[in-house]
Amino acid sequence: MASNSWKSNVILNVLSFLDYKTGKFIIAKSKRVGTLYRVIQLSIIGYLVGYVFLSKKSYQAKEESIQSAVITKLKGVAVTNTSESGRMVWGPVDYVIPPQGEAVFFIVTNFIETPNQKLGNCAESPGVLDGFCKIDEDCAEGESVKAGHGVRTGRCLRDNGKSSGTCEIYSWCPVESCHKPQDGHERMSMLREAENFTIYIKNFIRFPKFSFSKANIQDTDDKFHLKKCHYDELLEPYCPIFRLGDIVNQTGHSFQDMALKGGSIGILIGWNCDLDRDHSECQPRYTFTRIDVNGSSESSGFNFRHARRYKSDSGQIYRTQFKVYGIRINIIVHGMAGKFCIIPTVINIGSGLACIGGGAWFCDWILLYLMKKREFYKHWKFESVKKKDSNSPNITEHHNSPTEDTKQTPEEQQLTDLSTEF
Repeated sequence: MASNSWKSNVILNVLSFLDYKTGKFIIAKSKRVGTLYRVIQLSIIGYLVGYVFLSKKSYQAKEESIQSAVITKLKGVAVTNTSESGRMVWGPVDYVIPPQGEAVFFIVTNFIETPNQKLGNCAESPGVLDGFCKIDEDCAEGESVKAGHGVRTGRCLRDNGKSSGTCEIYSWCPVESCHKPQDGHERMSMLREAENFTIYIKNFIRFPKFSFSKANIQDTDDKFHLKKCHYDELLEPYCPIFRLGDIVNQTGHSFQDMALKGGSIGILIGWNCDLDRDHSECQPRYTFTRIDVNGSSESSGFNFRHARRYKSDSGQIYRTQFKVYGIRINIIVHGMAGKFCIIPTVINIGSGLACIGGGAWFCDWILLYLMKKREFYKHWKFESVKKKDSNSPNITEHHNSPTEDTKQTPEEQQLTDLSTEF
């Protein structure tokens, strides 16, 4: 008998696995808890629809690994007239470094010229501290001058019987002048027409995940469009031709101040493309910022030196050295593309439904633990089950569940019409 009873229990347990179980719902006529629950529901739905889907477009698959190529071309001329070189015309091959057109380039706006330098002996510049001397022994022959222009010859050169002077060096002579471009009356930059130079930026981008390619040049039937347009944030936001003076002004700085001592500017090209829309709506957005530190310190500005070498008819080599100041342009491309994808859509909808379920749990917690009639709600929320007969394990007796033939007690009637909870 015991063996048969054990087998029966096993069979019943196995068969019970096929039973369908469903939750029990209690409708509590509580206006306060009901209002709170609807507010939570509407807040979560509003957040899901308004912020997650409409604002952040979280129903899309995203890609930020943008592939980019930049080609630049500058146009414009400037005329200078110096005592050293006379009247000169500067074109793009003269003031753009490097001239082949890259994403990073330098535009000369000011310079200090030291012409006709030849290899020989001359006095070190008085602006070099390590070049000062009082006697010849201070200028050890063969030693280079720290932060100087050449190698000491062993002689100390003093003018007009002064007690101190500078070491004689073997270098390109005469050495560079030590004055700065803002000294004296030289306030304006030498290339005064540089403000009207134009920069043509061609940018090609690709989002490999979506096999989407685009250029910043608009498709138009007007073949003269690029010859007559200039970038304007309001009137021509998609024209790829920029006036140098406008670029500097967009950063909030004065062009003349930056042209005098130099500086560094970043041109940021942002591509934020919604590929669910027409591809013609994917357009770049340009922003401009000054990258270097602008102040009175020695670190502000941007300059470097280069020379042009020549050879005379007699075979002697000489050069003209330029210490050039100017604006260094960095073109930085960034972007993100998005396109509808079912996976992030389902994930975000599921997260929203889970949050709504959390709101239901929170309202249950208030109903069962904070309300004045919490014990009454617990009485109807949770149901105890026990066996009715030990010989019939599958027959149970349910408590707290009124039958159809049983009249409702006052407490049961109160469950369906509650107006004061706290």
